[in-house]
Amino acid sequence: MEGMVTDLTLARENQNHFQEYLSNNPAASPGIDLTVTVLTTGFWPSYKSSDLCLPVEMCVEVFKEFYQTKTKHRKLTWIYSLGTCNINGKFDSKTIELILGTYQAAALLLFNSSDRLSYSEIKSQLNLADDDLVRLLQSLSCAKYKILIKEPSNRTVSSSDHFEFNSKFTDRMRRIRVPLPPVDERKKVVEDVDKDRRYAIDACIVRIMKSRKVLPHQQLVLECVEQLSRMFKPDFKAIKKRIEDLITRDYLERDKENPNLFKYLA
Repeated sequence: MEGMVTDLTLARENQNHFQEYLSNNPAASPGIDLTVTVLTTGFWPSYKSSDLCLPVEMCVEVFKEFYQTKTKHRKLTWIYSLGTCNINGKFDSKTIELILGTYQAAALLLFNSSDRLSYSEIKSQLNLADDDLVRLLQSLSCAKYKILIKEPSNRTVSSSDHFEFNSKFTDRMRRIRVPLPPVDERKKVVEDVDKDRRYAIDACIVRIMKSRKVLPHQQLVLECVEQLSRMFKPDFKAIKKRIEDLITRDYLERDKENPNLFKYLA
């Protein structure tokens, strides 16, 4: 917590120094109002980073150049999924300020130089994974605010779709926030935890059998539960399933005369 508070204080100082840097180097100005919060890996939750190719209008390299004048020993990793962008959408009826995520803004800015783009063209220009691209295109063409027109006109995004800027779009508000569809984070976390626990159970079983060589089923399960209970409460069915999996992978074998007796295979 102390590291997080210190990070936020230093981030504000960094931003002030960045503004001074731009004032003293007008040629370096990115042409947009850019605010960057630099945080220390380890103090904060980890997030997926991507090699998003930003359109020319979203120049962030100037901050990297500024930061390198302050330190040579730190590497910046851009977490675009946490960014927000305010851009002006110039529609036929009026200009509307759009509050978007970085991915959404990057996709929309591609239409400054193209009237119509296919799914594959957007993907190659942004260098995004399909999961991320489908989410952002759904938010822009299938949700409440249809900033893009999708062909064919249905509720799902596929790799054969084409997109155009919807110049006829209008809204009673002059400023709107376009949300991204939520990711089922809870499901993903549960899957990751289950995977980690499978590895932990496998390692525990192998460790016990390597030292004991031969053990009956009941004793192996009990020793496994005892060791793993320091980390989590293991499920007996999960342990049994992992034992069967290790048998198929030739880490263990059943005794031919007593099927409840397991032997370690070196």
